[in-house]
Amino acid sequence: MVTLEERIAKTQRLLRRLEEDQPYLQVRLSALGAEHRQSVHAFAGRIRAEAEAELARLLAERASLVA
Repeated sequence: MVTLEERIAKTQRLLRRLEEDQPYLQVRLSALGAEHRQSVHAFAGRIRAEAEAELARLLAERASLVA
C-alpha cells in the first residue's frame, strides 16, 4: 500500500514536471494548428488543476492526521 507521504511526493513531482515541461511543450506544439494547440493547453490545464486539487486534499488529510 502506498503511504500518504508517498502520494504527496508523487503529486508534487507531477506538478513540478508539468511546470518544468512548459517551455518544451510550447516548442512541441508549435508545429500544430491553433485548434490542436488550444486542445492540448486545455488538457494540460485540467491535469494541472486536478493535481493541485489532489495535493491540497492530501495535505489536508495529513494535517487532520497530525491534529
